[in-house]
Amino acid sequence: MQYLTKILALTFGLTCAFISFASSSAAETPNLGKTLTQEKQQKMTPKQALQRLKDGNQRFLNNTPIPRDYLKQAHQSSYGQYPFAVILNCMDSRSVPELFFDQGLADLFTLRVAGNVLNDDILGSMEFATKVAGSRLIVVLAHTSCGAVSGACSGVQLGHLTDVIDKIKPVVPMSMQEQGTKDCSDAKLIDAIAKANALRIVKEMQERSPILRDLISKKQVGIVAGLHDIKTGKVQFFEEERSVPN
Repeated sequence: MQYLTKILALTFGLTCAFISFASSSAAETPNLGKTLTQEKQQKMTPKQALQRLKDGNQRFLNNTPIPRDYLKQAHQSSYGQYPFAVILNCMDSRSVPELFFDQGLADLFTLRVAGNVLNDDILGSMEFATKVAGSRLIVVLAHTSCGAVSGACSGVQLGHLTDVIDKIKPVVPMSMQEQGTKDCSDAKLIDAIAKANALRIVKEMQERSPILRDLISKKQVGIVAGLHDIKTGKVQFFEEERSVPN
């Protein structure tokens, strides 16, 4: 009987210890399924914001997304939104940042236009996202096999789309020279143009917007270009060491 009592006491003690450990671990681990608060957004550095995107992309690649209650997130975010990053992305239906970065409602501002090109409307939206709403990171995100880029390479003209494509054309000759080909059916050339276009837009944003330039120079906001592989889902970032402060 005394032996049985000791066994029961030991079992009870281990159970309590496990419950205590689980509770403390849950308290220490941030619930990424919840929407961001303003306090957490403002404490986040540009580097941490970028890492959050990288971690989410890795979860996507591993097919281990965070479980989210989107209806609950909709309710939470109805009282205010505090996205940690703003992404200029192509309109391509296969390139959806919220999915391949594994983010929830109100985590990201996403601005979508063919070829992820820049205009005054996009700049104004970027200024709102960073200066007013407090986003810590700007991402100019191109993708592989981009139709708009292919159109720029081939000199396509089609209504208002021509104006969009013309914004990509400045990087085409340089990319052709670097890749050693003018063959617009070459996938490597198209992806090289897409990358060059994203990098050029990162530079152009800072040239055209004193507000963004000031935030970036003060290291309050980071800015980076990236390329999303529509086949694998992987996102590659470029020159982040230079433009994304800790």
